Amino acid sequence: MAEAKLALGESAGPAKKSGKVYLVGSGPGGLGLLTFRAREVIDSADVIMYDQLPGDEIIASLPERAEKIDVGKYGGHHTMKQEDIEKLLVEKAQAGGIIVRLKGGDPFLFGRGGEEMEVLREHNIPCEAIPGVTSGIAVPECVGIPVTHRDFASQVTFVTGHENPEKEVSSIDWKWLAGSPGTIVIYMGVKNLGRIAELLIENGRDPQTKIAVIERGFRPDQRVTCATLADIGEVGARVGLKPPAIIVIGEVVGLYKE
Repeated sequence: MAEAKLALGESAGPAKKSGKVYLVGSGPGGLGLLTFRAREVIDSADVIMYDQLPGDEIIASLPERAEKIDVGKYGGHHTMKQEDIEKLLVEKAQAGGIIVRLKGGDPFLFGRGGEEMEVLREHNIPCEAIPGVTSGIAVPECVGIPVTHRDFASQVTFVTGHENPEKEVSSIDWKWLAGSPGTIVIYMGVKNLGRIAELLIENGRDPQTKIAVIERGFRPDQRVTCATLADIGEVGARVGLKPPAIIVIGEVVGLYKE
């Protein structure tokens, strides 16, 4: 029988379809605060690229059938640079299947999910974000600190304590922040906590403003340290504050009871 030949430009079969990437927020920690949709997507994944922040309980629950890749940050050490994570994300998606990029909290709140979404769009890779409960609200809440309160705070401002180190000028308006009413919630600020307190005081915030640092929220070794802006640098050094932690500044901290 004569062998069939392909016409010029004709494919031997259908082109391989790109996979789909889910940018998944795992919440502040623990299986109980993982959303149903997040669980559904995780359990159907072919590849899971996970950070350290979801915590041991969630990481231990990842399906055995999936390829699991640790791309987290541990004590300042990155297992993989951000640009390499994005490159690997594209490669895995182009190979097909369901790819989950698993992050702590919410993927778009200081989680670099927006950057990863941009890269995926540039490569025409389908992408969907799965919201997560953000640590900036949930962690203070779990120790009895509401970030808003009718009597004390009708406004809350979320701030990163660790900006892009390549920036020559900070994007944070410290004068505005120091003078703003309500609660300030700072992510990733433990390393720079002393300087953050100094900047707020230098720009007009009352040195006696209450501050709480909540380390390892929702974990067995969770710890809360309360002080004022004036003495948090000294107190933090004395007790040995370490990340991950959420920092809350404002009158609502006075509602905390041990």
